Amino acid sequence: MYILIAILIFGILIFVHELGHFMFAKKFGVAITEFSLGMGPKIVSKRGKDDVDYSLRVLPIGGYVAMVGEDEDSDDPNSFEKKPAWQRFIIVVAGAMMNLLIGVIIIFFMMLSQSKYASNVVGDFFEGSVSNEFLEIGDEIIEVDGNRVHTGQELGYEIMRNGYEPISVTVIRNGEKITIDNVEFGTQTEQGISFGSIDFMVTPEKKTFGTVFKYTFFTCKSIIKMVWESLFDLITGRYGIEQVSGPIGVTEVISEAAKTDMYSVFYIAAVLAINLGIFNLIPFPALDGGTLVFLTIEMITKKRVPKKIEYIIKAIGFALLMALVVFVAFKDIIFLFK
Repeated sequence: MYILIAILIFGILIFVHELGHFMFAKKFGVAITEFSLGMGPKIVSKRGKDDVDYSLRVLPIGGYVAMVGEDEDSDDPNSFEKKPAWQRFIIVVAGAMMNLLIGVIIIFFMMLSQSKYASNVVGDFFEGSVSNEFLEIGDEIIEVDGNRVHTGQELGYEIMRNGYEPISVTVIRNGEKITIDNVEFGTQTEQGISFGSIDFMVTPEKKTFGTVFKYTFFTCKSIIKMVWESLFDLITGRYGIEQVSGPIGVTEVISEAAKTDMYSVFYIAAVLAINLGIFNLIPFPALDGGTLVFLTIEMITKKRVPKKIEYIIKAIGFALLMALVVFVAFKDIIFLFK
C-alpha cells in the first residue's frame, strides 16, 4: 500500500508537469500526436476527439507530450518548430512552472490545516542543550550565519545546514537587535556528513489569515533554497553521489513517511514537486532547461541554433542523464538490501 502511495505521488507530479506542456501547446495551436503518462510499452491508449493518443505506459518514471516538429523537421504549419520562439519558450517552461505551482498549493493546504505554527522565537531549551550558553528564552532569531529567517522551518534548516560549526546568530532581545558570534549548536553525523541540530523549542504562533500566507510563502521559499543549496553542495563535494536518490530511493522514503503520518507524506510530495520543477530548469541538455537555453539564444540573436548541433548536444545530454539514472537506480537497489 505504501509503495502504491509513492507511485501515485510520482504519477500525479509527472501528469501535472506534462499537463503544463500540453495546455500551452494546445493554446498556441501546436499539433500533438500523443500525451503519455509513464515510459516503456503501452498499457492502454485511446485516441481523443482532438486526434491525440492518450496513453498509459508501464514504467511510472516519466511521461511526455509528443508535439509535431519538436524533435524532427516538419512542414506542418502547426508544428512546434514553426511557432515563434517566445511561444515555444512558454510551452517548454510551463511543465516546471506547474510543478512549482502544485508544490505551493500543497504547502498552502498544509498550513491551512494547522492551528498554530513553529515561530522563530526561542521557547525553551532541551536537556543537554549547547546553544543555551549563547541564546535566551524569548530571543527572536532573525538571522543565522547571515541568512534571514522568519519561521521555525527556516530556522531549523539554516541551523541544520550551517550549525555543525560555530556561526553568528542575530536576535531581537528586549527590543534590541544583537548579533552573537560563534554560537554553538548540537551536531549529528549521517553517512559521514555533519549537520547542525536545533537544541531548543520554539514558541507557537497562532493561525490567522495573514500567518497562513506568511508560513506558506516562507516554507516554499525555504524548500526552494534547500533544493538549490543541495545541488550546490553536491557539485562542490559536501555531498557525494551516494547521497543522490532516484525513484526507488524516494519511494522508500515516502513509504517510511506514510507509516508515520500523512502530513509527512504531503510535505515530501511538496518537496518533490518543487524539486522536479527546479531540476527541469537546470540548463542541461535533455532537460527543459537545456531547451530554454537554445530558445533564449534564438530570441536574443534572432537566429536559430542549427538543428544538427542542437540534436547532437541533446543526445549527449540524454545519454549522460540516462547513465546517471541507471547508476542511481542500482545504488538505491543495493541500499535496500543492506
